[in-house]
Amino acid sequence: MDTPKKRAVVLLSGGLDSATCLAIARAEGFDCYALSFDYRQRHHCELDAAKKIAASLQAADHMVIDIDLRRWGGSALTSDLPVPDAHSTDGIPVTYVPARNLIFLSFAVGYAEVLEARDIFIGVNSVDYSGYPDCRAAFIDSFRETARLGTKACDEKWQFNIRTPLQTLSKAEIIRRGLALGVDYSLTTSCYNPDENGFSCGKCDSCALRHAGFAEAGVADPTRYRTDRP
Repeated sequence: MDTPKKRAVVLLSGGLDSATCLAIARAEGFDCYALSFDYRQRHHCELDAAKKIAASLQAADHMVIDIDLRRWGGSALTSDLPVPDAHSTDGIPVTYVPARNLIFLSFAVGYAEVLEARDIFIGVNSVDYSGYPDCRAAFIDSFRETARLGTKACDEKWQFNIRTPLQTLSKAEIIRRGLALGVDYSLTTSCYNPDENGFSCGKCDSCALRHAGFAEAGVADPTRYRTDRP
């Protein structure tokens, strides 16, 4: 009789990092329950990418949760603020969505509790990233304890494993890892300001990090760029 696989919830944005995270979780033998969010983001095409990635990497299920973060805005991704070009501002950029990973992880914990899953994968990174505070290891460590205290894990004496396998990897290292695991990066999108057809702007911080990662990895960039990119 086959032993049932362990279950894991994997946050799947449709981008390069989260696709790699899903591939890693699958390679570790988990049945992967992918969780994406329609939060009325400017780059809504990432949800189409997430659907394709979930199918390509054989997720056990893929759920999309509706949250309208445009109700309060506060970010170029959830309002009509312009998306800046790469490296044009210091500090936390205007593309930071307030508390986004805190919100997403909270949903993931609730879903995992119902699934009786102990592992949650999130593709945060603090090497080649835009400086978002909710991508740093200190936040993840703190949330791990919050998740324990706020769920039945506290009384039952266990905790969730908030898995961040990309935390200290460069973008090139992430790409190499994903390719070794069969990730088709042509399915992914990273742009903060794509056009109506899903073509990447080639100008924003996320595009710059992605393109540099492929170049450093020595791999052709499969991204579909707009014709007016630099």
